Amino acid sequence: MPKITFMGAGSTVFAKNVLGDSMLTPALEDATIALYDIDGQRLEESRQMLENLNRNLGGKAKIQAYLGEENRKDALRGASYVVNAIQVGLYEPCTVTDFEVPKKYGLRQTIADTLGIGGIFRALRTIPVMLDFARDMEEVCPDAWFLNYTNPMAMLTGAMLKATGVKTVGLCHSVQVCAKTLLEGLGLPYDESVQWKIAGINHQAWLLEISRDGQDLYPKIKELAAQRSDKHNDMVRYEIMKRFGYYVTESSEHNAEYMPYFIKSKYPELIERFNIPLDEYPRRCVNQIAKWASMRDEVLLKHDLTHERTQEYASRIMEAMETNRPFKFGGNVLNTGLIPNLPEGVCVEVPCIADMSGVTPTYVGPLPVQCAAMNRTNINVQELTIQAALTGKKDYIYQAAMMDPHTAAELSIDDIVALCDDLIQAHGDWLPKYH
Repeated sequence: MPKITFMGAGSTVFAKNVLGDSMLTPALEDATIALYDIDGQRLEESRQMLENLNRNLGGKAKIQAYLGEENRKDALRGASYVVNAIQVGLYEPCTVTDFEVPKKYGLRQTIADTLGIGGIFRALRTIPVMLDFARDMEEVCPDAWFLNYTNPMAMLTGAMLKATGVKTVGLCHSVQVCAKTLLEGLGLPYDESVQWKIAGINHQAWLLEISRDGQDLYPKIKELAAQRSDKHNDMVRYEIMKRFGYYVTESSEHNAEYMPYFIKSKYPELIERFNIPLDEYPRRCVNQIAKWASMRDEVLLKHDLTHERTQEYASRIMEAMETNRPFKFGGNVLNTGLIPNLPEGVCVEVPCIADMSGVTPTYVGPLPVQCAAMNRTNINVQELTIQAALTGKKDYIYQAAMMDPHTAAELSIDDIVALCDDLIQAHGDWLPKYH
């Protein structure tokens, strides 16, 4: 009987998706589910919801709740799988800090959770917490798999794989919906006859191949994309596809800030032209908080609360490991020659196979040279940020920001250093001390 520990269980809706999926999976339905969080109210809400859901799905799972750092080892003890969905610093104060301080320098962002100055500082406050998890896991569940859903995915997963002995794979939502989003946005059907191949880095992996019944769909896709003249939410990705030849996995609002071309104070008209939603993530946070307040009682108290299995990878990976029935998915792992024209040892997103032996990444081969070049501009920031977190050296923070495509396109070196110093000060105790 497996034990599944969910770190950051106060993410109630996401916990319902991942753990509800597990309750609907025969190989996992009788699991012990350990919920861990540092917020008592959020933890209790998730516990109530999952007890309610479990009861309606047959009551086979055993649910336990663990509050606070003093109970963390007990939550992890004996776990087979650890699902990570923490957000260190939450929307307030830390996400607000990530957006508002850069604005003083004229630096605007959309999501700020993967790259850019916001992604750097989200990583710097999260990696130390995850390393604490890893030390506990090495002691009380050394054989467990750590399934990371928290962003910035490449930085956090990379840090875990470089600095700990914990078996870690990073999981994102963007790979499995990429081809479907592209085709349906152009009025083309998506069904099981569509085959695709995706690889690169998280949030900037490339749709390398897409076909139906052996016929390449890219010529038709590019033709239809060029004909679209309406204002829509995927304009940045269409432009990337036009200029670099391939569609990219994550949304336009994300990719607008991973490159130096779209959010530019010198060319403010680009925001309107490419329909770029500045400050999108803070808006989402405010809306999600309000939405949870309105739906909370329904989710917690609804007697007939139920669940349908989602597309999330976690339960399917755990099922594959329990049953030895292989499952293919897009995973974040270290590059061990999988993509030869990306640096060795960095975090890449490639097709992987899960079974009873664990996670086996597949060889992809070299990316198109222009796609690899774009990935490397993001990898530079990721690697320097990981070095900052692992060494405590402030210079690596400055250098990560200096190498960031969007930040470097907007600010001088002096302003980048000053911005980093302001963010370090504003974060206060959310960050360790740097030297």
